Amino acid sequence: MPEIVIDQQTARRFILGKQGLWPGRRWAGRAGTRAAARAVEHLQLDPLVIVARSHDLMLHSRVADYRPEHFDHLAYRRREFFDWGGWLAVRPMSELPYWRTLMHRNRQHHPELGRNAKTYAGAIEEVRTALRERGTVSGRDFAAIDREAVTSYRGSKDTSVALYYLWRTGEAMTHHRDGFERVYALTEAIAPAHLLEPVSEAEADRFHARKLVAYQGIGRVSALSGWLSKRVTATEQRAIERDLVDSGEIVPVTVEGWRGAHYALASDVRLLREVARGGVPTKWRPLDTSTDDEVALLSPLDPVSARGRAKTLFDFDYKWEIYHRAEDMRFGRYTMPILWGDRLVGRLDPKLDRASATLVINNVWFEDAATGRDEAFLEALALGVRRLMTFLEVERVDASGVTSKAVRTALASLNPSRARRAPA
Repeated sequence: MPEIVIDQQTARRFILGKQGLWPGRRWAGRAGTRAAARAVEHLQLDPLVIVARSHDLMLHSRVADYRPEHFDHLAYRRREFFDWGGWLAVRPMSELPYWRTLMHRNRQHHPELGRNAKTYAGAIEEVRTALRERGTVSGRDFAAIDREAVTSYRGSKDTSVALYYLWRTGEAMTHHRDGFERVYALTEAIAPAHLLEPVSEAEADRFHARKLVAYQGIGRVSALSGWLSKRVTATEQRAIERDLVDSGEIVPVTVEGWRGAHYALASDVRLLREVARGGVPTKWRPLDTSTDDEVALLSPLDPVSARGRAKTLFDFDYKWEIYHRAEDMRFGRYTMPILWGDRLVGRLDPKLDRASATLVINNVWFEDAATGRDEAFLEALALGVRRLMTFLEVERVDASGVTSKAVRTALASLNPSRARRAPA
């Protein structure tokens, strides 16, 4: 197959479309949540709740009527997904054999886990026995007063480190979550028996390299050492890449203005060519509004904009400032990129005030100041914020801190009028 050459707008629209973000939300309900979680490829989890959890915000931006219980039902009742990894993310349960290979590598070669296996051998055997006897176990089941205190990112007790060890090495899985805390069970009590056998080393390497391309939409086979839980030399990486090209699983793509070799899944070539012609694939048609009509507010960890990717795709400098010192912040701690059409046009810094059931908008910043005066944009912004309010189950927005008068006015229009709130 000849190399595909496309411009940056085509690359941007294709990647957004593959992720379910353009030209608008095309999924709904549990089935839509399932499709969106699969499309994301690696649905990252994070414990912080400023507005909502990061994975819920990612799914909300893709699923028209998303509710957190949709994901919880699929992951923890139907067992269609599982979470795992030092880079914590959710993947389809059907992929488990490929991840079981990495779990075994963690047991054999991971330095921290290897040290913990020796240091906390007694605690590991204790929690292993508890899992067998009780069925489900969480860190809270072991009283701190009875435990050896430890200084670890994995927990403050030896049993917490032990539970994490069994989870990373594949003996235990997440049964469900209590808030964000994992409640564990033995793997064989959660995963179907036919998915427990790991694939071969070579199969795992090819699968994860291919999944990396799928995750990026158009991307590189790079940094495989981190993805494959082992050291991968440049020569080995090139060999895996050539194998995927020679087998027809990925195809070279040249994006005007991008440096280096990039690839897309061969199965996506028809979609890519349709987008290059200026079309919208039929299965991408939105259920209601498009991103031209209604902005999408992206999670700080969204794959299309996190970790410097916004610069490549949108020429948009974006960093999650949640851990920055106040003097190092340019915007806000939880700024969410604003997707309008196929561009990131600005960022919005929200906070949920649960006591007053109010969505607080600390400020909004634009790449081009004219955007904040554009009537079409202001209408699209109001619709996007209204959808977020519906998701958060709040009726009021506080935009008093927003510096743009036009934006403040547009957002204030979302609040119930005094007449509507007055008693009859």
